[in-house]
Amino acid sequence: MKNYKLHLTIYLAIALASVCKAQTQPDSLNIKLKTVFTADSLPGMYVIMTNGNKTTYSHGFGYADVADKTPYSAGNIQNIGSVSKTFIAVALMKAIELKYFTLETDINDVLPFKVTNPNDPDGKITIRQLTNHTSGIIDNPKIYHYCYHFYPKLRAYDSVSVSTLNQMGYGDKLRDTSLAQFFYNYLSPQGQYYSKANFGEGPAGGVSSYSNTGSALAAYLIEIKSGLTYAEFTQKYILKPLHMNHSGWHVQDIDLKKHAVLYLDQTNRFPLYDLVTYPDGGLKTSPEDLSKYLIAISRHDKKLLTEASYRAMFTPQFSKEHPPKNINLTYRNKGIFWNLYTNGTIGHDGDDPGVGTFLFFNPATGKGGLFFTNKYLPNKQAIVDVLVKEAEKQ
Repeated sequence: MKNYKLHLTIYLAIALASVCKAQTQPDSLNIKLKTVFTADSLPGMYVIMTNGNKTTYSHGFGYADVADKTPYSAGNIQNIGSVSKTFIAVALMKAIELKYFTLETDINDVLPFKVTNPNDPDGKITIRQLTNHTSGIIDNPKIYHYCYHFYPKLRAYDSVSVSTLNQMGYGDKLRDTSLAQFFYNYLSPQGQYYSKANFGEGPAGGVSSYSNTGSALAAYLIEIKSGLTYAEFTQKYILKPLHMNHSGWHVQDIDLKKHAVLYLDQTNRFPLYDLVTYPDGGLKTSPEDLSKYLIAISRHDKKLLTEASYRAMFTPQFSKEHPPKNINLTYRNKGIFWNLYTNGTIGHDGDDPGVGTFLFFNPATGKGGLFFTNKYLPNKQAIVDVLVKEAEKQ
């Protein structure tokens, strides 16, 4: 009986310690995240941490709808901005597996019209250069900022939010309904939006310029070769295999009852919107759905890609000895669209009106995390630091 009592006492002590540890870690993380959430005056936020196999932390802060006091939940949906570009990376590697092209393919070997950078007329633009933002195809703000399509009749919004966008040069002026239409108009000399300002200084591969347009062009190449829209291609090869059943690229693809309200501040609401160049930033998904993607990517899930494709996708594109102009490799290198951070993590962040997101994982441990907020966040570093440090814990 003494031994039984001793063993029971030891067992209970260990169990209590485990419970306390399990409670302390989330409580400590909650406090840190709450501090950041409050300091940045965010309407709502959701955070998920993963270990390569499952979700280890999932918690919401604030509201998906401030007026109705609807808590931000794991099932709420919103745009994720440029985190969407990581989906182009996966789709592109799948297209390469399907032998549509290679990373070294000249885009003019795929496009139905010829693209020539007027600043580098004899240059060749490869698919690889689209993926690492050195193609010379850049975002002309006089055109790109009008790629938004707003749906004011689908949900209430506040005029001050739209006025702010208009003052910043953003608007809803392009009538293109497909990537094919947009890119002909933007890149063909016969196109409606064609301008020398759509191109940066040459040569291709020699100058870094972050390009939403160039990113979306990579997705358009997939459309041409597959015969599917990019939305259909990603549904077939990414969203469906991962059971991301509450995700889509357009407003009509998702349950609007679950769509978080997007805010200019804690009060003023944006209308719902899509993007003409939707692959570069238009995925609408939930923290719960995106965590499935994060886990799959961090463990190199073969449902998506082969191991060789993962290795290629995460291979540094730039050498420290000869980087392209206008890039600083102090904090990150580039993979195929993915950012390879010098702290050992891989990920991407996202911004758009009413949108702030970040997704990352550590390939050495498989641990990672993501966060959503329904307001533009100019500086994500405070929350990124909290999540990356949390992922370093044993």
